[in-house]
Amino acid sequence: MKEFLDDGLNDAPPIWAIFGDLMTGLVGVFVLILIWTLGFQLELAKDLEQAEAEREREQARRQLLEQALAGPLSTGRITISDGRIGISGSVLFALNSDRLQDEGRELLVTLADPLGVFLEENDQLLMISGFTDDLPIQSGNLNFADNWELSAQRALTVTRELVAAGLPADRVFAAAFGDQQPVAPNRDESGRALNRRVEMAPVPRTIPSSTRSPNG
Repeated sequence: MKEFLDDGLNDAPPIWAIFGDLMTGLVGVFVLILIWTLGFQLELAKDLEQAEAEREREQARRQLLEQALAGPLSTGRITISDGRIGISGSVLFALNSDRLQDEGRELLVTLADPLGVFLEENDQLLMISGFTDDLPIQSGNLNFADNWELSAQRALTVTRELVAAGLPADRVFAAAFGDQQPVAPNRDESGRALNRRVEMAPVPRTIPSSTRSPNG
């Protein structure tokens, strides 16, 4: 009987062997987690580096834009915020009109050349956006159905004037926002005046020039 019991005990695997296998497994899991963590940290560092490089490039482009438009900026006739060039609607147009005033036309002429150079050097397009306040179109004005149409026509008018002043037509396009994106509350005339505006923003080409076909 004793011999039988001894044989049974001797057949069981030693506890240190089981413990060793367990530790080996745990070490393997730890190594895998460590490798994954290091890979994640490297990828995150790469993404952060790329984001920082893009931020610096965008900041440099904005500085170049400000330098290109230093003259009009110094007169206070335009503003630049986050890379967007703002022009008060009262400078360009009379109320509820899409016909350029003389002051507005003269301003756009001074902008055409520096904008053209900037867009060419940075391979960008210029988006011209029209905005209005929230007041409905006056009933006596038969030219526009609503603020959407008024903002669209104003954006097109500015676009055509810049092209006529020398800005390449393939570098510019128009967009209309009506009263949907105010920059100030429409509670009084001062706020509405700020919302009646035209903005111009350089934007990247959607298709790299190197991949464009000769026929567009």
